Amino acid sequence: MTEPTHDEAHGGALGERLNWLRAAVLGANDGIVSTAGLVVGVAGATDDRSALLTAGLAGLLAGSMSMAAGEYVSVSTQRDSEKAALAQEKRELREQPEAELEELTELLERRGLSRDVAQEAAVQLTERDALKAHARVELGIDPDRLTNPWHAAWASFLAFTAGALLPLLAMVLPPAEWRVTVTVVSVLAALALTGWSSARLGAAAPGRAILRNVAGGALAMAVTYAAGSLLDVAGA
Repeated sequence: MTEPTHDEAHGGALGERLNWLRAAVLGANDGIVSTAGLVVGVAGATDDRSALLTAGLAGLLAGSMSMAAGEYVSVSTQRDSEKAALAQEKRELREQPEAELEELTELLERRGLSRDVAQEAAVQLTERDALKAHARVELGIDPDRLTNPWHAAWASFLAFTAGALLPLLAMVLPPAEWRVTVTVVSVLAALALTGWSSARLGAAAPGRAILRNVAGGALAMAVTYAAGSLLDVAGA
């Protein structure tokens, strides 16, 4: 008999990977919906390819930069909070090691260990790396894997850009009479895919997620197309 292998990711590594995948799917979804709404709205007012391309590129760049900046600021704040918590924990370990050892013991007890086992585990973990033990058990932070704002910013930028390119290309490449139809069909298909992907990543049934995604995207395009058409009729 062959020994079972355990090469798959576990614990924090798997959770981190799923979070990145989920963020990428949501970023792509945002790029699809926002850019589709923009170019379809402009298409309701004009069929000029240059105007459509300009509007689409402007939306793509503005959206991707906004997403990247937002993620950078958000994750930087989280990283600062993690560093501050680690600094405080390091100070407490230096100033009151006995109290911190007792705290770690109690935390391990709450996880189902007996008092004696929890105390022995706390002692061993403290001797090995007290800060890392408290960071992981008490704070839920891995000091060796702090969040990286640049990674988050680039991931959001690339995901949004990839999503935004689909409606932009679908709008400017086909002949004028097919632009809106090709864009709507392509966008709804892509939204069905991102809805399915987000549901699978969350271990949820995909039906509702797909329906929500497709309905939201369809509504966004309908509203912006109607607004563009009204502006065209009004001669704006």
